[in-house]
Amino acid sequence: MQKRLILDGSLTDIAISRLSQQLIENHNRFEKSVILGLQPRGIYLANKIHRQLETETGIEIPIGTLDTTFYRDDFRRREKPIRANSTNVPFIIEDKRVILIDDVLYTGRSVRAALDAMIAFGRPEGVELLVLINRRYSRDLPIEPTYVGKNVNTLHSQRVLVEWQEQGAERDQTWLIEKA
Repeated sequence: MQKRLILDGSLTDIAISRLSQQLIENHNRFEKSVILGLQPRGIYLANKIHRQLETETGIEIPIGTLDTTFYRDDFRRREKPIRANSTNVPFIIEDKRVILIDDVLYTGRSVRAALDAMIAFGRPEGVELLVLINRRYSRDLPIEPTYVGKNVNTLHSQRVLVEWQEQGAERDQTWLIEKA
């Protein structure tokens, strides 16, 4: 297995800062905006973006976590059952601008499942997708992010791994891994 570093800790911090500034520019006072982090790994990025936004603006922005396990199109196709994560959406998203956050956008299937899962909490005014890594040229569905930390050209034989300190990694970093 061959690993290549895509983003180290300082570049991750820069990307998060830039993404936060773009959100501030587009959402201004965040009056009708909410943040949803996708379980399991998008929640770490969502929390970092949320902290940065609240520090920069002084505004309390609603944040929640969304699990898409039972909305996935491959849910019943796996040999062993997928373990569900928790969903915590302590607000209604009806007529809100939802900022959906995930760490890596690959085929688009998780985002499609998230769109289905969100409907249980109301019909949003709009949905924007923010990702740390956009794996280009690999979509199964016509889904593209609104905000991107880094675009990476990958092959299907490669994997992108985002490591977060909150999960026990030494530092925040992102790797491109060549599968053997």
